[in-house]
Amino acid sequence: MPETLELNITGMDCTDCAITLEKGVGNLSGVADCKVNFATAKMHVTGVDNALDEVRIRKFIRDMGYGVAEKDQRPEILSGWSLAWAVIQRPRNFTALIGMILVLLAFAAGWLGLPEPVRISLFTIGGLVGIIYPARAGWMALRSGLGLDMNVLMTVAAVGAYMIGEYGEAATVIVLFSIGEALEGFTMERARDSIRSLMLLAPPEATVIQACIDCEGHLGQELPDGSGVYESGPCPWCDTHEQVVPVEALNVGDLILVKPGERIPMDGIVRTGRSAVDQSPITGESIPVEKEIGSEVYAGTVNSEGVLEIEITHLAEDNTLARLIHMVEEAQAQKTPAQRFVDRFAGVYTPAVVVGAVLIAAIPPLFFGQPFLDTPEAHGWLYRALAMLVIACPCALVIATPVTVVSAISSLAKRGVLVKGGAFLETLGQIKVIAFDKTGTLTHGRPELTAIACIDDCCHEARQRDVGVTCDHCDEMLALAAAVESRSNHPLARAVSRAARRQNLPEFRARQVEMLPGRGIRGLVDGKQITVGNHDLFHTDNGGIKVADCTLYVQNGHSAITSQDFCERVEAEEALGQTVMIVGQDDQLHGYVAVSDPPRHSSQQALAALKQVGIQHTVMLTGDNATVAQAMGSALGVDDVRAGLLPEDKLSAVQALMDEFEGVAMVGDGINDAPALAVATLGIAMGGAGTAQALETADIALMADDLSQLPAAVRLGRKALGTIRFNIWFALIIKAFFLVAAFLGVATMWMAVFADMGASLFVTLNGMRLLRSRT
Repeated sequence: MPETLELNITGMDCTDCAITLEKGVGNLSGVADCKVNFATAKMHVTGVDNALDEVRIRKFIRDMGYGVAEKDQRPEILSGWSLAWAVIQRPRNFTALIGMILVLLAFAAGWLGLPEPVRISLFTIGGLVGIIYPARAGWMALRSGLGLDMNVLMTVAAVGAYMIGEYGEAATVIVLFSIGEALEGFTMERARDSIRSLMLLAPPEATVIQACIDCEGHLGQELPDGSGVYESGPCPWCDTHEQVVPVEALNVGDLILVKPGERIPMDGIVRTGRSAVDQSPITGESIPVEKEIGSEVYAGTVNSEGVLEIEITHLAEDNTLARLIHMVEEAQAQKTPAQRFVDRFAGVYTPAVVVGAVLIAAIPPLFFGQPFLDTPEAHGWLYRALAMLVIACPCALVIATPVTVVSAISSLAKRGVLVKGGAFLETLGQIKVIAFDKTGTLTHGRPELTAIACIDDCCHEARQRDVGVTCDHCDEMLALAAAVESRSNHPLARAVSRAARRQNLPEFRARQVEMLPGRGIRGLVDGKQITVGNHDLFHTDNGGIKVADCTLYVQNGHSAITSQDFCERVEAEEALGQTVMIVGQDDQLHGYVAVSDPPRHSSQQALAALKQVGIQHTVMLTGDNATVAQAMGSALGVDDVRAGLLPEDKLSAVQALMDEFEGVAMVGDGINDAPALAVATLGIAMGGAGTAQALETADIALMADDLSQLPAAVRLGRKALGTIRFNIWFALIIKAFFLVAAFLGVATMWMAVFADMGASLFVTLNGMRLLRSRT
């Protein structure tokens, strides 16, 4: 099958460059498809059958004036003068610089009073040097079917100006155009470096721990256990040794060593050691995360203090960092609605202005006796038409959106927020309502036992004075509850089982365990029926299930309590946000256990911060009972709480919110909430670094397992949307102003090209501000 060839292109300064390359290479014989990502400067060519096809494509790209970086070349991040020098060294930019020097010498010659032929010669040579690459690129654009791109328009304008005797303006136009393209290239390289810097996070080499294989020093010796002679395989006498190898040579299951201060080169699981790891490059977390045996670690993160031995779980091309970079590059290639509008507008604007320029050059002289060429009093209509050709270039318009999207997505990626396309970035800037799943999103998703009380009340008052008081009746109840709960995978059941193990309580075996959906569980333990369930289950009207009845007076052991006392204590626990499970034995109540899934430390702060960035309404969706949900919602500051929801109910709740509000974002873990995430205006999954599914299911993924970066993401989304709108309107106003000025004969050609290139640089730099946004 035809293969897909990926090439890193150098020298692309504008979106027209990408379009020209895409169409030119796409028209080559044998090429099935060609896509160029201007943001990342990458080309993907489908239909490359052999090495000769690749050589032919590379030669065509170089003939068009661009370069191709070598494969597997580790990116080099340049800045300041080193980046400027690298940009200047490109042939097109170098000739533009020479042309500019010659044009400046020509102006100097005029100021010094040198003969006119000297000045004209300098303008001519400078213009010829500056026009070489624009003319060649324009010709290639015409050949590839692109039509009148900016290189064609600038070349025609410069040649026309020279033919009517405007030597200085002809040379100035083409040189300023080329210099402007070089400056755009310089600024875009800085934007691209933000993603290239992610590629440098993971080191190219790793220290692998290897056993001594086929040890020559011990071949032929009798094995230590006397079972024979050592001939091959792992040496039983030699210890393991360390070897530095390229990460591409590592395999899943290899053991690598990471010392303090080193970056972790591969995704893996800690097998030996304990340390704090700085995960901020991947997840945006500001505080190092403690890692111990069994903990997951990610490539590109920094080991702070301890020595770690890590078993590799993913290859270099498939680790979390590689997936993050790949998805960011794909996201930057996707066009926003604003960008699609601009592309459509530019497709109409440029031909319309060219046609208008032809009509302006012809109609006034032919029908109204106006001067075709310049007069001492004013510019002729041909000159005005040439100035309009310069203004017809849509440079500032078409680059206004891409550079902003690239900058915003790159900035968010460094914060641990993956936005999977420019359209989602724009949507993020418009969201007014956010719905949150409770368990695992606002909370840790790992419930723990928080309270326990037996029915006879022997420990209630004592625990109010000292929460550490032990009670034999409570311990017995917890052990019996854990016996039946151990057969369930429900998070609440696991919390009860963990608590019993933590207290080293006797382990009982449960038989004939029966799940009571939505209410609880029951089974036989030592011949006694043990039931664990919610409050509603322990009432007379319970669907025919015979259990102890908490609506009656109960007698158990030492003292009697009324149903009102017991129910009030259960309701008091629920009012504190606890999920209460009552435990019964045969027809007697044992007491209750209360379980709580505590909110994440960042949830309350994140919800408050979202209000400050313009989120008008927050909603919590949960399957918990209303009392527990309301207590949690009140503690976190959520505006609206919707409780008792099954997964399909959450989907309906999101649809209802979308009917009520214009744009709704849904935040969940990306696994259990997939239907609700899919139907929402914007789906945001949390914990993307730990699960590939979260990266795939949502429009935006928070790489960290908390909400701390969500307010910053919303704020930057709003900034990006505002910047895109400002850039587009600024470019349109500049175009309109100079079109009118050119028509009236006020604007000169060099003023028009200076304004056009100046506007392009302005919108580029304005968009790049988001790279450094601290939100």
